[in-house]
Formats: sequence, structure tokens, C-alpha cells
Amino acid sequence: MRVAILTTDNREFQRSYEETEPRFGPAVEALLEGLFALSALEVHVIACTQRPMHAPEKLADNTWFHLLHVPKIGWLRTGYQGCVRALRRKLRKLNPQIVHGQGTERECALAAAFSGFPNVVTVHGNMGAVARAVGAHLGSYHWCAARIERLALRRTNGVFCNSEYTEMLVRRFNRRTWLVPNAIRLPFFARPLPGPHTAGNPVLVNIGVVAPYKRQSEVLALARELHQAGHRFELQFVGPADSRSAYARSFLEQIRTAEKNGYAHYLGMLKVDALIERLDQASALIHVPTEEAFGLVVAEALARNLKLFGAQVGGIPDIAEGVEGAELFPLGDEVRMRHSIERWLDSGCARPTEAALTMRSRYDTEIIAARHFEIYESLIRSRDGAIVQG
Repeated sequence: MRVAILTTDNREFQRSYEETEPRFGPAVEALLEGLFALSALEVHVIACTQRPMHAPEKLADNTWFHLLHVPKIGWLRTGYQGCVRALRRKLRKLNPQIVHGQGTERECALAAAFSGFPNVVTVHGNMGAVARAVGAHLGSYHWCAARIERLALRRTNGVFCNSEYTEMLVRRFNRRTWLVPNAIRLPFFARPLPGPHTAGNPVLVNIGVVAPYKRQSEVLALARELHQAGHRFELQFVGPADSRSAYARSFLEQIRTAEKNGYAHYLGMLKVDALIERLDQASALIHVPTEEAFGLVVAEALARNLKLFGAQVGGIPDIAEGVEGAELFPLGDEVRMRHSIERWLDSGCARPTEAALTMRSRYDTEIIAARHFEIYESLIRSRDGAIVQG
């Protein structure tokens, strides 16, 4: 079976053109790790770039990589028409049985829907919901992404939804959906789990791009209250902060004061090994966004047996259901969350012991890749006149 995966090379997204190896988002990276093990698949990963970069011919024995140069005029300002056309030309040469667009944030879903081949789309972030959460203004990136997402969802042959919440939103535009959660990257399961923590103040982490709908400033305010009440801990923030954003600038100003007082620190972006190391030194994750399609950082933290204090938002309840140590609170109910954190701090900051096993049973790369293969097969059979199983 020949499958084309349309995705974003994060070297392009982050303008790090000097890097020699492609980088993908965590969900795509984990999926590819699972697909690499399926010898029945011939996988072609295709991405676009505004500047020529080094591109390896293959990512694995069954997986090829194609990087297409598309001038700047062919990107968002023209509705990604240059990317769509370049991808169509490449796909005609490859002649895949299925085209799979990864994400509605940029060109991938749109290019899959207009590829001219049987196609599916995975929604990683609900751009319409994100646009509402950030109050996107006319012509802004999020405003455009929401409209491109709507067009792609209406035209594609089916949509992979990473949570019940995403599926509920998608069904307004496409009735053919499959509930397929994101996978967790292999390193989160490969490294031995840490033992009990015995010394020092407990560490809590918050992970995500610094943005209003991720609510880092609100989490920092909660930490300030706990610190002023006499609790001893360290809150570490991980994720990119764009200094062009007024929210990010305000957060970075506030974190400097918190760092002087010793109860919070900003660590910036971390690669996967460094992130796992930080999680293993921590005891809990705080994650309270206003919008969350799935919540992969939640699943990854639970895969390292962290305690969870989270918002009952989006796909987070899917992940937390029945998981040891997972506590969710209605969005905005900081009082209940604060009291729960205080009880946990006062009682010794216990970490769960079984959360990692639960995450592996649900989100292992082999499990998620196998589900993709089943859906691909069902779509191919349906085109041959057989009954669709998906």
C-alpha cells in the first residue's frame, strides 16, 4: 500500500533552514515511528519549504522524504496555492493510493483535499475553535486558518479526529470521521521511569506555546498565591514565547519577578530528551488552556507518571478518564484547583505509579499506526466496491 503523508517540516515553520535533518510536530513524529514498523506500507512524507534545505532521501526502510521548494508568494497570502500545486504535481508522479494531510494549521489538509487522490485529513488543532479562543481579527493568521480548515474538511473523504471533542466540531463539516487519538513518541516509553523523589522542593511543570489561550500568566498567578501562602515548590514553564506577542512579553516580565523569588522559572523550548528529563525531575503537570483539541503534553506527562491538575476542556477528559492521579476542574475554577494543589503539597506530593501503563495501553505508536492502516485499507476497499469497515 502506497501512502503519501503531507506534513510540515518544522525547520520551515521556525526558519531554521541551516539544520540538516527534517523535524516534525510531536504527533506526526510519533505516528511516523509507528508507520516505520509496518512493512506492508510504502510511505512518502512530503513537505514544502520557502528556502531550499537539505533533505534525506529516506527516513526509514519503508519511508521516503520529499521536500518541495515553494516561493513565498505561494503560501498564506495566496491561500497556499503554490504549495497545493507543487504537492499535486509531486503526487501525480508518486501515484499513492491514499493521501493523508496532517493538520489544518497550514497547507497540509487543504493540499490533501485538492490532491485529486483518495484522501483523509487529521485534525491536530481545531483552528476554528482556536480562532474563537484568541478573538482572531479579520485577515489574521488564525482567521485565515479557520476558513481554510472549513474548506478542507468539507472536501476531504474523511477526517481523523484525535478526541470526542474534535469529532463533535468536525461533524458540522464532514460526517465521515474516525476517532483516532494522537500517539505518544517512543522515547517517552523507552526510558526507564524515575523512582520516588526524596529531596528538594517539589517541581510542577506547565508546557505549551506562551499564548492567551494556553493561560501561562493565569497559572503563574496561581503559583504566586500558593507561594505567598507559604508553600514551597518550583513551577517550570516550557515552550516557545514569541516576543512579538504582547501576552508573551507580559508573561516574560512577570516570570522575571517570580524567578527572583524562587518559585517559578521559564526554560524555553526543550528537545525531547531534555523534556523527558525535566518531567522525570517533576512531580506534577498543570495544564489549563481554554482550547485543546487533544492535549498531547498531558498524555506525555502521564506517560512519565506525573500527577495531573488540568482543565476539563477539549480532549483532555478523554486522556484523563480512569487515569490514576488525574484531577480535572471546570475552566476558570482556580479556587478548587488551588485547594487541591495545596492538599497535594501538604500530603507529600505523591506521583501516580500506574498512569504510564495506562498511557501505553492507549497511545503506543504501534496501536495508533495499526488503526491508521485499518482505515487506509477500508478506504481502498470502498473504492473497489467493497463494504467500508471504518
